Amino acid sequence: MIYVFLAEGFEETEALAPVDLLRRSGKTVITVGVGDNVVTSSHGIPVVTDTIAQEIILDDNLEMIVLPGGMPGTLNLEKSQYVQNAIDFCVQNNKFIGAICAAPSILGHKGLLNGKKAVCYTGFETQLTGAIIGDGLTAEDGIFITARGAGAAIEFGLKLVEKAVSPEESTRQRKAILAD
Repeated sequence: MIYVFLAEGFEETEALAPVDLLRRSGKTVITVGVGDNVVTSSHGIPVVTDTIAQEIILDDNLEMIVLPGGMPGTLNLEKSQYVQNAIDFCVQNNKFIGAICAAPSILGHKGLLNGKKAVCYTGFETQLTGAIIGDGLTAEDGIFITARGAGAAIEFGLKLVEKAVSPEESTRQRKAILAD
């Protein structure tokens, strides 16, 4: 099971492109509203989530969490104790954490990216405390998968599929969406 957290002001492309690709690959993906089950994106699009943060269960069924960026979505994610608990659970149990755009800053503020390769939205590099800043659209290091921003949402989603399912499924998805 994969939780994708949505907080008021999230970037919809960064959230929903990965949800789409992961679901196409057969994964159980649950969108999680932080604060409510109707969450409005940074561009005013209301999204109804599958559940709310207060109801999630952190156990061995959890494979990965995803933190979309956007403003003030990233700040709202970071303020949530439920999101913080999910991050801590993933770190303690070696579960994947995907973060895109400004959201890698949440991991940086916790000191989790120290000595790790990471990328983020331009201008947030100083928030990735101790990270080795990459120059690609995505970066992975251990359990951390990070991406630059909305323009990298498909690549980010495909990288999550690669980790959650397999490199072959990621390649299959790439071919399917590009109609090669």
